[in-house]
Order: sequence, then C-alpha cells, then structure tokens
Amino acid sequence: MGRSGGGTDRVERFTSDAREVVVLAQAEARALRHGHIGTEHLLLALLRLDTPTTAVLRRHGLDHDEVTEAVTAHPGGEDLDAEALRTLGIDLDAVRDVAEATFGPGALDAPRRGRRRGVAGHIPFTPDAKKVLELSLREALAMHSRTITDGHIVLGLLRGGGTALEVLRERGADPGTLRAELTRSLAA
Repeated sequence: MGRSGGGTDRVERFTSDAREVVVLAQAEARALRHGHIGTEHLLLALLRLDTPTTAVLRRHGLDHDEVTEAVTAHPGGEDLDAEALRTLGIDLDAVRDVAEATFGPGALDAPRRGRRRGVAGHIPFTPDAKKVLELSLREALAMHSRTITDGHIVLGLLRGGGTALEVLRERGADPGTLRAELTRSLAA
C-alpha cells in the first residue's frame, strides 16, 4: 500500500517504551479496578518506566505511589464519599478496616458505575486518553520524529487535559516548565 502525503515525516510506530506505556496503562486500570483507561492510567504507566522521560517527571516531584494516591483521591472517587461520611461523624477508614478484617481485603470495593471488580478482557480508552495518544503523534510529527516515544505521550498529556493534567497540577508540577524540559530532553 502506498503512503499519502509523501510520508517522509510520517511517524512509523511507537517505540517499545511507548508501547509499554499503553500496556502498563491497562494494568494500572485493572489494579485500580477501573472499567476504562484514562489519562491518569497513562501517567501512572509512565511513572513505572525507567527512561529519561520518567527522570524528568521525577525531578518534578512525581512518584508512582504518590500519584496513585492522588488519582484514587481525585474528585469523583472515594474521597468525596469519605468526606460526606466524615460530616456525619463516620470514619470510612475505620469502617474499611473492620470490614476487611471481617470479610477480607477489598470487601467494600463493590462495583460502582464505571467500575467492576476484577476487570477482565478489553478495557476501553476514554476519549481523553485517545486524544492524548493522537496528540502524542502530533507532537512527534512536529518534532520531525519518525517514532512516538514515551516523551511524546507526556507532551500529549500536557496538551490533552484530563485527569492526568489535573493531578499533575495538584502535585505542584508546572505544565509549561515540564513541557519545556521534556522538549529539550527529546531534542537531545
């Protein structure tokens, strides 16, 4: 099959690190029992790698375990429920400890809308996550790269918004500074 548009600047493929991000994002979604792969799962997957890109992320104070906590505490998650219960004098952590001691780990992790226990099979990407992957392609093309790297995925995250960008900001990372440093790193 022929290529359209000359094809010389066309990105041919994801690097092994970029492919690993996509695979690990699915694992992150499963571990959190989410029925979707969102931008937050892409960010968590990136933080699992040991690449120059993740070195940049770590220099900006991003750590996998801390970001996981931020993702699980993100609005729309359990912490909103916990806060509502606290106003009624109920400590969700204490309730969870008793329930897990009695019924086993994860006893209160009942399926919620958009979440299932033990997510199996295909997990779909959210529109925001798909947008990030598309933007990573655009970032690679703009940099005249023939491949999409994990760094291009981060640049896509920084442009694409979504939960990952919100978590980055909440963790004190400045998207503009992070973008500039990643762009320099990718150009080197």
